Amino acid sequence: MAKAWLSLGANIGDPPAQLADAIARLGAHPHIAVTRQSSVIRTAPWGKTDQPDFANMAAEVETALSPVDLLHVCLDIERDMGRVRHEVWGPRLIDIDIIAYERIEMQTGRLTLPHPHAHERDFVLSPLGEISPATADWIRALHD
Repeated sequence: MAKAWLSLGANIGDPPAQLADAIARLGAHPHIAVTRQSSVIRTAPWGKTDQPDFANMAAEVETALSPVDLLHVCLDIERDMGRVRHEVWGPRLIDIDIIAYERIEMQTGRLTLPHPHAHERDFVLSPLGEISPATADWIRALHD
């Protein structure tokens, strides 16, 4: 089983409940086990700032899925929870991003690992550092 780290966020509806629902859905998948999760933090929006604050958290999972297959599961969960992509960095019911998958570095048309903006976002690195300081440090070191 491979380890992967996810960043979850929401800022419309009931964000804490939606984060909990997303974690439960991830854990219910037959090829994913949620092994650690951070506390939920409240953060100001990033990119598009004229929207409600976000609830953000990180989760560590063990999975038998490939990185791209894990991405598809995350996108399916977002869709099943009602996420509609209207605008980049806009308000959302749920957002699930793969931050890192093992120590794989890859770039495809669908997925870049580690996440290309993780090192710029405290709302990603802070919760990630809570559950996996070594992974947060690795991401920072890639951009030093």
